[in-house]
Amino acid sequence: MEFLRALGVDAHNTGSSTGSNRIESTGPSISSFSPVDGKLIGSVQTTDKTAYEAILKQAGAAFQEWRQWPAPRRGEVVRQVGEALRSQKENLGKLVSYEMGKSLQEGYGEVQEMIDICDFAVGLSRQLYGLTMHSERPGHRMYEQWHPLGIVGIISAFNFPVAVWSWNAALAWICGDVCIWKASEKTPLCSIACQNIIKEVFTKNNVPEGVSCIVNGGRELGEWLSHDTRIPLISATGSTRMGKAVGAAVGARLGKSILELGGNNAIIITQDADLDMSLIGAVFGAVGTAGQRCTTTRRLIIHESVYETFKNKLVNAYKQLRIGNPLDQQNHVGPLIDKDAVQQYLNSIEACKKEGGNFVVEGGVLEGEGYESGCYVKPCIAEAENHYQIVQHETFAPILYLLKYKTIDEAIALQNGVPQGLSSAIMTLNLREAEQFLSAAGSDCGIANVNIGTSGAEIGGAFGGEKETGGGRESGSDAWKAYMRRQTNTINYTTKLPLAQGIKFDL
Repeated sequence: MEFLRALGVDAHNTGSSTGSNRIESTGPSISSFSPVDGKLIGSVQTTDKTAYEAILKQAGAAFQEWRQWPAPRRGEVVRQVGEALRSQKENLGKLVSYEMGKSLQEGYGEVQEMIDICDFAVGLSRQLYGLTMHSERPGHRMYEQWHPLGIVGIISAFNFPVAVWSWNAALAWICGDVCIWKASEKTPLCSIACQNIIKEVFTKNNVPEGVSCIVNGGRELGEWLSHDTRIPLISATGSTRMGKAVGAAVGARLGKSILELGGNNAIIITQDADLDMSLIGAVFGAVGTAGQRCTTTRRLIIHESVYETFKNKLVNAYKQLRIGNPLDQQNHVGPLIDKDAVQQYLNSIEACKKEGGNFVVEGGVLEGEGYESGCYVKPCIAEAENHYQIVQHETFAPILYLLKYKTIDEAIALQNGVPQGLSSAIMTLNLREAEQFLSAAGSDCGIANVNIGTSGAEIGGAFGGEKETGGGRESGSDAWKAYMRRQTNTINYTTKLPLAQGIKFDL
């Protein structure tokens, strides 16, 4: 395929990459099969321990130089990375769609997120600010400044195979850090494509070899990164189970972590909602990326007075969904990532039925022409109860649960009544209900929206959640501070040395 050639991706990608060079590895290869058609896209050599050590050594050496570049100079490099991504947006978007399975529009959108975070980071490179404070001692000045941490380990998931890396890498580079990226073993070719895109920019600007590294592998490699005391920060995106393991490993060595884990997101549809607008947010939130987003809408909490009306609107909308090859922009829904995901989808449907769920739109696996990969499933809708075990669990598939409520207090309690706390939304034209939802007594999620869905966050705001979602923040606002260390400085410009708190110590 032309977009693969344009990105330098072929069936024989090997080695572990650090910028313009590859460090050879003897690890077994990972084969990437597209969920779109089941065909082999390419193979990647996994990173063995010897190669891993060589990469860590190179990254550590690169940090020694990179941290001394002025932040605006680092920003200029990231600006050029953004331009390179603009020139390859179509090709990279197609690879994301083909290797992961999300719709082409979503693939393009993911690359646009990368471009946006580069733009954000360029501006940030001149705004890595500290504060000045008044000292209690005469002739003293106090201030704080921020310094780079060092090596940042990035563990990303298959569902956003490039954007989440860029959220971390663009900010980390601006802050003077270097990055080692372990992409999902389900989408390894996307990481190679990204490294190929930035290689020319880094070479042209004489960026030290090792500022951007990728390592390939599965769980074992993630464990190496998590336990490695040479890596002060691990940013990990994935399941709650994975995040607990990473958090425990990093915490045991007193390292820092940013954890972006599971979501069980709900939209509250009130009696005062604009139902037509709510329908768009609910359907895209539930079926976008075939339900494989951490911000996917998994629960609709609907007021009893509009419940039947909105349910009927949903059923009719689902009848119009086109499921098929995501590279065809006429289709709304692509495949799940692999057959294991399909089996989890089927298991969840069965579990819901056993607990008493009533499916108003039936699920199932699609077969026949165009569905040969076995990864295409039907988005489905079930009437359920919030306490069902399966409803409390995050299933990475297009299964939507409908819940009914009477009062806004009940609705908020249902919204909050799950272990996860990533994204939430309320659809209402009632100002009091909207403000209550956003108050301290309202949504307990890291993201709370009014009259938009749970999915589709902008890079300008800090992204992350609470409870079993992990508690970290990435992307916008002041999330950059997680990639730096704070230092408080006090300068005495007098000839005397008074002590704080009025302590006397005379010699």
